[in-house]
Amino acid sequence: MRGEVFVIGLGLIGSSVALAIKNTHRDATVSGFDINQNHLQLAKALGIIDHISSNMKEGAERADLIIIGTPVKQTEAILKELSAYDLKERCIISDVGSTKVKITETAAVLDGTGATFIGGHPMAGSHKTGPAAAKAHLFENAFYLLTPGTGVEEKKTAELKAWLRGTKAKFLVVSPGMHDQLTGIISHFPHIIAASLVHQAKKGTLENELITRLAAGGFRDITRIASSSPAMWRDILLHNRDILLGLLEEWMVEMKAVQAFLLDNDSERIYAFFQEAKEFRDDLPVRSQGAIPAFFDLYVDVPDYSGVISEITGYLAKEKISITNIRILETREELYGVLVISFQCEEDRKAAEACLERYTNYGVYIA
Repeated sequence: MRGEVFVIGLGLIGSSVALAIKNTHRDATVSGFDINQNHLQLAKALGIIDHISSNMKEGAERADLIIIGTPVKQTEAILKELSAYDLKERCIISDVGSTKVKITETAAVLDGTGATFIGGHPMAGSHKTGPAAAKAHLFENAFYLLTPGTGVEEKKTAELKAWLRGTKAKFLVVSPGMHDQLTGIISHFPHIIAASLVHQAKKGTLENELITRLAAGGFRDITRIASSSPAMWRDILLHNRDILLGLLEEWMVEMKAVQAFLLDNDSERIYAFFQEAKEFRDDLPVRSQGAIPAFFDLYVDVPDYSGVISEITGYLAKEKISITNIRILETREELYGVLVISFQCEEDRKAAEACLERYTNYGVYIA
């Protein structure tokens, strides 16, 4: 497709969308704008964008497609600003935010401009940030939710899909309300629970300092998402307030039921509580990407000697395999320790597994 694409916000998601568009639509020109000048200059240097726009007005008025890659609160302000510009009559505007009802309501300010707003949410991400971490295949096989509002022509949604086909994502078209319900259940609410578990552990450390030491293993894994941006999650919770209030009520009822099982020493219902949860979780797709970025961990049994970690990372660097995190589960003298290496995607993990099996005789496995 020919045309001008303008990306506002060149963080990880905005930059990855830009790359996917550039790789597929060779005749299109991609320009960008970001208040973070480092992001902007790096995106240009890395070839993520073709041109830097000195301001939003300049880039927006030339664009056939505008992608807003900013947090939800900023997206609202940007939509209001765009409504004052002389936009192309057939321009499509989309975002990448985690909530949609309030954004779609705000997009009503575009009525009369000729532009069409279609909400978007690529349900993939990374534990790295910024344009340096951008990948055109970041969204490959992930779900990409599109939320056209009432009155949006189907051909405009089809046109947006065509622009975004380089993401190789699985597009799902849902209403803004359905989107917020779905993401509330499988993304927003789990972040609240993860943060609350950390708060509970923090309070416990006032009485027992061993909690911090013991929480270094599995507890860190189940609460990883609590390390997400506080500012971003503040805005998401306020945007999806009504859905989350309802989910919190349901959660409290569930916890009251568990409390009753314990008070009654009801072993059968306690067993059923865990059994039903296990069955549902075990049936979830293993390799599909969802709303919360997956962790692709590789476990390596390594001997306890100086330099072993640099040895392992050196092999991976030799093969140009990028890691997102590395930690030691256990190491004791004369015993093998377990090195846990996290990767951004399944392909990187598979490549690392093959690399380490080729260069070492250490045990390498996926838990």
